[in-house]
Amino acid sequence: MGLSTGIQRACCRWVNRLRRPAMLATAPALLLAGCGGEMSILDPSGPAARSQYWVWWAMLIVSLVVSVALFSLWLYTFWRKAPPPERTAQQEHRIMLRWVLGGGLALPIISIVLLLVFAAPTGRSMIPLPLPDGGSAEVIEVIGHQWWWEIRYPGDEEGEVVTANRLVMPAGEPVDFRITSADVIHAFWIPRLGGKRDMVPGRHTTIRLEADAPGVFGAQCAEFCGAQHTNMLLHVEAVEREEYDAWLAARRTAPAQLAGHDDAREAFGEHCAACHRVDGFPAELIHDDVAHDILGPDLSDIGSRPTLGSGVMAREEGAIAYWLQFHQTLKPGNRMPPHNHLDNETLQDIGAWLETLQP
Repeated sequence: MGLSTGIQRACCRWVNRLRRPAMLATAPALLLAGCGGEMSILDPSGPAARSQYWVWWAMLIVSLVVSVALFSLWLYTFWRKAPPPERTAQQEHRIMLRWVLGGGLALPIISIVLLLVFAAPTGRSMIPLPLPDGGSAEVIEVIGHQWWWEIRYPGDEEGEVVTANRLVMPAGEPVDFRITSADVIHAFWIPRLGGKRDMVPGRHTTIRLEADAPGVFGAQCAEFCGAQHTNMLLHVEAVEREEYDAWLAARRTAPAQLAGHDDAREAFGEHCAACHRVDGFPAELIHDDVAHDILGPDLSDIGSRPTLGSGVMAREEGAIAYWLQFHQTLKPGNRMPPHNHLDNETLQDIGAWLETLQP
């Protein structure tokens, strides 16, 4: 027993010696991992985010310099060997005033004023001011719900386009996002394009953002809005203007109603059409005994969306039916009631039909 215990201890010491260098080598990689990705403010892709990026670095560097200076002074008081010189009470009072006035008043005031001067232009870039060329920015409306995103593309003659949980915007030009909330306070935030803006019920505000080049960006509700706040994600795509116009044009046409899904459409009209809209859905299939109050996302192009449940799961073959069966498990507390009264075959049929709804 003693020999076995000794071997175990020796092995543990040997493993710990190997583990320490590995942990030291891994630590920088873990720190740098937060500098990239779809949600990183340290990987800016627009003018507003780039301005905030430099403000962040300036604040970090100044904070580090001040912290190092303070810790150095603090350590110096313990490490110095020579005793402090004797001073009179008047000299001690004068030194105290220098530290209080200099370090307690002058340093914070100067730092705050310099920060305001340096950081003020970053907020100006997100204000919807008149464009230098006299033109107008693209307008996209974003409405926050518990816990999903409604996206509206206004159109006069062409007609309005409504989708959910996927935002497509033109790249290389400013876009004015007109935002509000349908229930509680949310916050619209695309970290790589700019700062967040609160979405207040009954109030419309506008934030101007721009993507330098085509790309995919992550977005998140940045104001606590309930139990599923962290699962209120938004998929953002910036595309070339020609692709953006084609994307809008395709969605201004009702999706084709493919044959072979009659039972699914009948079930949708009876159980789902009270809360969800599908462009071009036959009115005669909507039962008159259900209350028509659109509370859930527009499903007209759900078959082309990259995710379901506002980022909870990827939209792939069979995913919609799976969501219909287990949505309260995947996203507890969402406003869609459980479908316990429907058999799995019916839910599978509805999911298969919804997958065909693509422009």
